[in-house]
Amino acid sequence: RARPAGPPDGGWGWMIVAGCFLVTICTRAVTRCISIFFVEFQAYFGQDYARTAWIHSIVDCATMLCAPLGSLISNHVSCQVGIMLGGLLASTGLILSSFATSLEHLYLSLGVLTGLGFALCYSPAIAMVGKYFNKRKALAYGIAMSGSGIGTFILAPVVQLLIEQFSWRGALLILGGFVLNLCVCGALMRPISLKEDCKTAPEFLEQNYVPEPEKQDLKRMSICSPLIKLWPRECLCYCSWKEYDFLLMPGFMVLAVSILFMAYGCSPLFVYLVPYALSVGVSHHQAAFLMSILGVIDIIGNITFGWLTDRRCLKKHRYFCYLFAVGMDGLCCLFLPVLQSFPLLVPFSFTFGYFDGAYVTLIPVMTADVVGTSLLSSALGVVYFLHAIPYLVSPPVAGWLVDTTGSYTASFLLCGFSMIFSSALLCFARLAKKIKRTHLRSLTGNTALKQHIWTNGAIAYSVTAELDQRDVEFLAVDTNSFSNR
Repeated sequence: RARPAGPPDGGWGWMIVAGCFLVTICTRAVTRCISIFFVEFQAYFGQDYARTAWIHSIVDCATMLCAPLGSLISNHVSCQVGIMLGGLLASTGLILSSFATSLEHLYLSLGVLTGLGFALCYSPAIAMVGKYFNKRKALAYGIAMSGSGIGTFILAPVVQLLIEQFSWRGALLILGGFVLNLCVCGALMRPISLKEDCKTAPEFLEQNYVPEPEKQDLKRMSICSPLIKLWPRECLCYCSWKEYDFLLMPGFMVLAVSILFMAYGCSPLFVYLVPYALSVGVSHHQAAFLMSILGVIDIIGNITFGWLTDRRCLKKHRYFCYLFAVGMDGLCCLFLPVLQSFPLLVPFSFTFGYFDGAYVTLIPVMTADVVGTSLLSSALGVVYFLHAIPYLVSPPVAGWLVDTTGSYTASFLLCGFSMIFSSALLCFARLAKKIKRTHLRSLTGNTALKQHIWTNGAIAYSVTAELDQRDVEFLAVDTNSFSNR
């Protein structure tokens, strides 16, 4: 059967969006709600902020650190198998956590095992949405990623109620059963093969690595299909490199560095918002309600920002929309230490939640714009992998600052400045790129240089080697027009 030329932008794609929506509820929303257990764990095990914060850190770190493993299973086995396996692992981890007798037990069961299960589900589900949508990609991602906000809004008060009724052990046991819904989500992930995925390695196929009758079949397959076992080591190495050659793209490198700082800044807020609210005299139910507000406004940010950045007037400005959202969240963190009552914390939850939903929606969209749809699964695995170390170290560092200084001010200021730096880095990178493109246009305006480039292919390559795809196309068009004249 002929492969579709491009993403269908609908049809079964909406079921993929629904499946991804449920995955984000069962992974990211559940992870956020672990902060509600923070005070319970601290009181039960009698530990300080820093040691208790490692639980949330390890969950987030394992989820992001193992994201490439989720992409690998999705690419080479099946997205459905990967998500179902992840659901079983995550559920097992939560159930085992309900029997914990020490923080170390929680580090392994709730941290490592549950985090690994979430990793096998999260990035493959998000990548599948990118394969089914193109024109309405940001909107589709907005709806899919809103599961994190909706899940937080619903689960935060429910988890608090479960803790009051059944203790933290009973609440974890019930969450373990709830997370089994990831297996249902995996069943919805019907794979799709697009023409742009059908890349081959001609230099290998022309050689005698595979029997002649199989060459035509392999040419019609993706270079990373399960049939790669038919190829020898040399072709396997080529395939693996082609899957990750985006790592050397300058645009992806800048995005990767900015994500490190952004991830460091955003993680402690979800761990310490409830404890901070309790420390300034807010009741337990009001503190949980702050998380619910943050979650529901997160939904609005997901969907409205996704819809807005799909409009023609803003579609080409997604980059600046993303850095604006990250910068606004950084400013919110800077102002948080002066907000010391429930009426003041409510507007904070509104603002931070909205812009958090906004930039989370645009992360996979920006990644697809940089590397293309065919490499999106692998690229998202790397992007979420980059979240791992900041997610691991930032909550304990913030907890150490709280233990040392006796207040949350230093922790929140560090988070705010980290996110603002992430936004500023992207802004400076875009300005540098614009200056380079302007310089290129001035060079190609020189007739003598055009003649030299046209007559010397090596010089043309050296000029374009450091430029992105749009610059290369501009130079090619300009020199071709000169040669025609």
